[in-house]
Amino acid sequence: MAHCPFDFFTDGKKHTICLVGGGGKTTVMYELAAAWAACGCKVLVLTSTHILQPADGSFAADAAAVHNLWQQRRYAVIGTPELDTGKLTAPLQSVYEALQLQADVILCEADGSRHHPCKVPAEHEPVLLPDSDIVLAVAGMDALGHSLAQACQRPQPAAALLGCSLDSVIDEQMLAALLLSEQGARKNVGKRTFYIVLNKCDLLPVAQQEKILRLLARAGIDERRIWLRERGDSKC
Repeated sequence: MAHCPFDFFTDGKKHTICLVGGGGKTTVMYELAAAWAACGCKVLVLTSTHILQPADGSFAADAAAVHNLWQQRRYAVIGTPELDTGKLTAPLQSVYEALQLQADVILCEADGSRHHPCKVPAEHEPVLLPDSDIVLAVAGMDALGHSLAQACQRPQPAAALLGCSLDSVIDEQMLAALLLSEQGARKNVGKRTFYIVLNKCDLLPVAQQEKILRLLARAGIDERRIWLRERGDSKC
């Protein structure tokens, strides 16, 4: 059983968490949702952009289905189905507002990366929920050693942000800069609490993990707000 290091997981408070950034957001979101639900929390999962409609029975088409899943100690996924894509978009605001009042925890995928391990958001991104109090930024450590053109969604604005070329190979300093920038993963975070998940850390030697941790810590990110997540982590 993997350990989720974040204080919000066990503080007993109601949280609305938006996930942004690159590779692994959906997996992390469902891991957190399943762990909270197993503890008896009423967990609501949604997107403000697009996610695939889950095939495990966790999609709830109405409020009755949401409550049925909660009674089974399962999380409930809500949204508006797109029949031609098999994806969900944001739920109706009236539906969300009614269920929001009853949920203990809300998780929202608020950004897309098209499977790239890192990204720079477009002008309209991320679509953070106004009531969210936490932003969880995800980056895949498999970005390291690859060029911006290969590993970053929207590599042109990323190159402009970093002051380099599209062929520049992503290193720890560049990845940290994308996570820390208010034009990157911290865009529109404002007063929300900011956490980071470094995904696929098992791909890296310990020395590289420590280097990026030092870079983030020097920028003022508390190490207790950074999760070094390995592939295969399935529960928190």
